[in-house]
Amino acid sequence: MCGICGQYNFGHQAPVHLRDIAAMTKSIAHRGPDDDGYYVSGPIGFGFRRLSIIDLSGGHQPMSDQEESVWVIFNGEIYNFPGLKRELEGYGHVFRTKSDTEVLIHGYKQWGDEVLNRLNGMFGLAIWDERKKRLVLARDAFGIKLLYYRIARGCLYFGSEIRAVRATMPDQAEIDPTSLNLFLRHRFTPSPYTILKGIHKLAPGTKLTVQDGGYEVSRWYRFKPVPFAPTKSPDEAREELLELYKGAIRRQLISDVPVGLLLSGGLDSGLLLALMNRNGSSWPTYTVGYGPSFADDELADAAETARILGAEHHSVTITKSLFEEALPKIVASLEEPIAASSIVPMYFVCERARQDVKVALVGQGPDELLGGYRRHLGVRYGALWARSPWWMRTAISSTVAALPRNEMLKRGVQSLGITDRMRRYQNVLSLLPGPQVDDLFQEGLLDPNSGESLVECWRDLAELMTETDELGGLQFLEVRSTLPDELLMYADKLSMAHGLELRVPYVDREIVEYVERLPANIKVRNGSRKWLHRQVCRTFLPESVLKRPKRGFAVNVVDDWFRGAIDNRMADTLLDSSSQIYQYLRPAPVRELFEQHGSGRQDNHKILFSLALFEQWLRAHQEPVATLS
Repeated sequence: MCGICGQYNFGHQAPVHLRDIAAMTKSIAHRGPDDDGYYVSGPIGFGFRRLSIIDLSGGHQPMSDQEESVWVIFNGEIYNFPGLKRELEGYGHVFRTKSDTEVLIHGYKQWGDEVLNRLNGMFGLAIWDERKKRLVLARDAFGIKLLYYRIARGCLYFGSEIRAVRATMPDQAEIDPTSLNLFLRHRFTPSPYTILKGIHKLAPGTKLTVQDGGYEVSRWYRFKPVPFAPTKSPDEAREELLELYKGAIRRQLISDVPVGLLLSGGLDSGLLLALMNRNGSSWPTYTVGYGPSFADDELADAAETARILGAEHHSVTITKSLFEEALPKIVASLEEPIAASSIVPMYFVCERARQDVKVALVGQGPDELLGGYRRHLGVRYGALWARSPWWMRTAISSTVAALPRNEMLKRGVQSLGITDRMRRYQNVLSLLPGPQVDDLFQEGLLDPNSGESLVECWRDLAELMTETDELGGLQFLEVRSTLPDELLMYADKLSMAHGLELRVPYVDREIVEYVERLPANIKVRNGSRKWLHRQVCRTFLPESVLKRPKRGFAVNVVDDWFRGAIDNRMADTLLDSSSQIYQYLRPAPVRELFEQHGSGRQDNHKILFSLALFEQWLRAHQEPVATLS
């Protein structure tokens, strides 16, 4: 795990200055405290910061082949590199190191860009082909690692974090109103957008190719899920998924430094620990909590799981005052606003884990892949709604619309009536109806079509989803949009803020491609979410663990703290017309959201949290007001 950055003056071939690459590299030093490296040659420049994980003595980057015809900088891990190395040696390639980075070099020389489709891992990478004067930037299939870029006046700047790109900018970047609209709808900014105008992030499974004075962004990962024929039986699927889990964890435990686990009290991380025990024992585990006075605290549950499975357990307790003190640091680490309360526990648990280990596994992924959210129930059984008589649908819709609060239920019922598949999914994943979000903005600031931006981001995925059922289609998008650009994004930023590498075994390529071929009735079954995953868990976890309620690092506690902050100190912020958010938004509709929430008529805490977090972000970054194009 590392940080990469670089510059390519493709439009005019002016030489890159080492001092500029050094400034970019210095800005991401926290990602790689162990080593740095540079390659500057004419119009191309690479910078690198290293967190040494594999081949501690021989993995220095930038790395090239012996002829220096291909150069690579790479952030992440290639878990199947031993097999790829043996295959490449069979073709006559000679390796000088034991690192996974060198596999990228020889793989590119053997297969060209097709090497990307042979990789099982997480990566943001840059490959410079000296002979062809060709640069390739690529992000892994499911966006576990990030890669940002900016193109201006014939120059390409890129980096693992926005700050590396901004180190080259003479002026501050403007807020992009379209991106702000997307953030307020979805709590995060989906690729290729960022909150800043002119700075983009590669979408998962895409690459940016620069050659002959031009550039192109294209999708290199084009897996199309086709249902298994014949359909897998539940027993068959359970056994095959278990074997895939075992293989992924075995691969992702490869490391030359100590490895730990971020452990909640739930199933996903508990199963990871049980499977890790097949490859070792006494693994260090880390849990965050808030103390026994909170009903949703996970410290006791996680400690019990660790005891049952023989782990060396560590916990960290945070308080409301510590949370409030740390929030500005957390927001700064994220670079972009993300309105997920789990950013708080993630920051603190990563900080504690880094005291002992450089690598930690985390149980993200099964909810999106295997149907763990309440919205998956609605999508799974939405067909029943579509087949019901029109008078019944009308009566139920009217009843639901009249309910106080229950915004998720209202949005779900409304979504079922949308015929366009992508727009239906967009509505399911939105905090508020699009017109209501648009109405928050200052007159003339928002492009009329900005609300369709997310659907447009998904358009090139539509042809890959034609064989999926309704639930599978939503999950296909979640794995390529909401998971990478929200959960995995903040996991990367908050772990690397402490120099910790996080690995996500459940988002292993073999697992994802298998699960995406399974039907909905094996994921959500008889009203039970993550049904298949739970069947696998039963093999390893006791009933006491299986029956625990889902808590997710006790984020409900943080939700309460945010609500309290909104109702008190942050209320002053949101109701103060001089607050910075009102450079972009109108005070009246924001005040209406607040009053609806306070009266109990609507549950608006998610959008209010988003607004409060955006205000915090603006204060931390001091960005200028966006101008109309």
